[in-house]
Amino acid sequence: MLQAQLDHLVVAARSLAEGIAWCREMLGFEPVAGGEHPLMGTHNRVFALGGTAYPRAYFEIIAIDPAAPRPAHARWFDLDTEAMHAALARRPRLVHFVAASNDAAGAVAALAEFGIERGPLVAAERNTPAGLLRWKISVRHDGARLFDGALPTLIQWDSPHPADSLPASGIALASLAATHPDAARLRQAFGAIGLRHVAVQEGPANLVAELDTPRGRVRLESQGA
Repeated sequence: MLQAQLDHLVVAARSLAEGIAWCREMLGFEPVAGGEHPLMGTHNRVFALGGTAYPRAYFEIIAIDPAAPRPAHARWFDLDTEAMHAALARRPRLVHFVAASNDAAGAVAALAEFGIERGPLVAAERNTPAGLLRWKISVRHDGARLFDGALPTLIQWDSPHPADSLPASGIALASLAATHPDAARLRQAFGAIGLRHVAVQEGPANLVAELDTPRGRVRLESQGA
């Protein structure tokens, strides 16, 4: 049986410096060093998330790495699109989430049965202070997130999970929910991959994460970006 759970939230920024400043201001916390993604020409900062329903999730702030060569293919998470550039020019924002699957290949196939091409699994890695991380992740040739970011990218780890080596942050994810005009199909997709603990309602495209932080309860929204 396919099972999936939140692996990490994705906040995108024009630069890591902007993302770090946003994190300090919004969440009262500075993310720790993540690493570079040679496959995609991006880099990140990360921190661990707690929460009863999301015990091994983490938080990623990602940006295009200006020191890395531009890849020959589209970067993940729509980072090369004009719409994303315009959204991030206003501020860093929640844009997506990644779900860990017990069988990512099976989950990709299950979505294909509904006519949803989540993209092939590609091998990726990044060096971290705790060692090399390796994983397989679904990436479309056009880098699209799908459903305005509300359909998760799928991941399956081939190394220890990042959360295993991240220090406690004092930040817990209370809930993750999505609204979308095609909510019925999005619910079908979640059911097909066995995703739990992400509510779906009909409405304008939006991904909403509520976090308990040193600054109190904070609500992050994608607002269709």
